Amino acid sequence: MRAISLPPVAYGSTAVRPGWADLPAGLRNALAARLGGPPAAVRVAAGGFTSGFAAVLTGPDGERVFVKAAALHGQRHLVDWYAHEAAILARLPAGLPVPRPRWALTESGWYALALDAIDGHTPALPWAPAELDAALATYAEVAAALADPPAQLAALPLPRLADLARDDILWWGEVAAGREPLPEQAAGAPLAELVALESRLPGYADAAPGLAHGDLRVDNLLIDSGGRAWLCDWPWLCHGPAWFDLAGLLLTAYASGLDADAAFAGHPAVAGAPADALDVTLAALAGYYLTGAAAEPSTASPHLRAHQRWSGEQALSWLAERRGWS
Repeated sequence: MRAISLPPVAYGSTAVRPGWADLPAGLRNALAARLGGPPAAVRVAAGGFTSGFAAVLTGPDGERVFVKAAALHGQRHLVDWYAHEAAILARLPAGLPVPRPRWALTESGWYALALDAIDGHTPALPWAPAELDAALATYAEVAAALADPPAQLAALPLPRLADLARDDILWWGEVAAGREPLPEQAAGAPLAELVALESRLPGYADAAPGLAHGDLRVDNLLIDSGGRAWLCDWPWLCHGPAWFDLAGLLLTAYASGLDADAAFAGHPAVAGAPADALDVTLAALAGYYLTGAAAEPSTASPHLRAHQRWSGEQALSWLAERRGWS
């Protein structure tokens, strides 16, 4: 049995966020007004890789909402992500296990978005097989709904995975050209093969219909008391194949010692995928994460680079195992 590998910091402990008392008084008052009074409880989210406010607020009547908030100046990118996510969530097909937007407001130089508060927990690693099965079932449901998305959703200004790949994801070609250093983890890997594999991703993505979540990770899932998985954090929805998302999620299944190959091959999202779709995605993700890990420390989360390194190592190890590299 393959050894289990855990991330250097648990996904539920990666964030450094402001607390309720750190928010401007005017924003706290505006949020309290929407809740019907000051919150009886505030549970700040400890996971994630951004520095925005994120917390479950419980109103005086017991109603709960999940609030994300960021400053208009200094965190404008987060404000734009939150507003874009609200537009996406409002247009997703009905019945999917996703949080829906409740309301939004701007006050004291901050933007706040309130979503349904999902009563659930982030799956622990190593994966419990039942929770992984629940996550895979939810993504099968979501992928099927996004294969032919509603017109109002597809009409949003959504990026194309093919363009994202060319602009930001593919890095082995840069390494081969000498414009980026070779990550030490790839010292023994066949660089030419990595370049050839990742280079197929834009064409594969362009040929695929439908939409993909774009950020399917364990920390964007919640398991409720009934065992159902809910998929959160939607600002990266893009035109692209669902199998790309699936491969990214299964990095943690591989690291958990589970049969990630079988989980990928047997998933409905893989129907019609190219035969080498998994290897192409693993090559791309390995380069993306390992080169990202070598960048300067992140101001969003002190644990981002370590998580990128670990994720890249899992992608490269899985790919090497599949390709028979020594």
